[in-house]
Amino acid sequence: MNKRIKLGNLPIYLALGIGAITMLFPFVWMILTAFKTNAEAMQIPPVIFPSEWNLDAFKQAMESLPFGKLYINTGLMIFFRIVCAVVFSSMAGYAFAKIEFPFKKVLFSLVLIQMMLPSQIFLIPQYQMLAKVGLTESIFGLVFPGLVSAFGTFFLRQIYMGIPNEIAEAAQLDGCTRWQTFTKVMLPLTLPGIVALAIFTAVFAYGDLMWPLIVNTDLNKMTLASGLSTLNGQFVTNFPVLMAGSLLAMAPMLILYIIFQRHFIEGVAMTGGK
Repeated sequence: MNKRIKLGNLPIYLALGIGAITMLFPFVWMILTAFKTNAEAMQIPPVIFPSEWNLDAFKQAMESLPFGKLYINTGLMIFFRIVCAVVFSSMAGYAFAKIEFPFKKVLFSLVLIQMMLPSQIFLIPQYQMLAKVGLTESIFGLVFPGLVSAFGTFFLRQIYMGIPNEIAEAAQLDGCTRWQTFTKVMLPLTLPGIVALAIFTAVFAYGDLMWPLIVNTDLNKMTLASGLSTLNGQFVTNFPVLMAGSLLAMAPMLILYIIFQRHFIEGVAMTGGK
């Protein structure tokens, strides 16, 4: 019986294996290309392994881009976007879930509408707002679109909706104010959701390319994603240098993923469950 079950799962395992190889192949190809010469990277038919493993592409990438400043800019953008998303989304989510106030449904509908609209339509208004107050070419300019998070508000609202109202009522009977009920009772119960929101905010901010490329044109004010785009030439691109820069750029996020892998998986599972 067990053998039949294992044989029956063989097509599933085969399909999952093919899918895993398909997803990993670009990553493996990027690593191999980073150690090739430009001639080997452009060769047809393609060469899988470099004839000689060298670090010239990494040296050239580090000379072409100020990776130290790019790391700092990206780290600050991610940090402040996480702080803003957690603080404002937790308060807004609690209000929409547990507090009755005028036009509550209308305001929450606006949050849902913002989630459904493509983010590109907000680029011009956001840039004009920053340009008028002279805050382009700054870290605040990178953080500005992440001051509020419609996804975070909706996500934490769903978590607060799953907490029984009796808990808040018991806290208020014990003498807690509404703010104390929120900060000391309700907020700690949503800690797994807050961790998940922080992880997803970090991932989204790390991969954001269009907005950092628009708001900051100075290379020293760019993030890793927008800085790497400058390595892509208009007519000719040195692919080993581009792949080496991509490896250097993804190293911090890869390390963080390895450290917080369990929390990331729990966050994905929680998002799917909600």
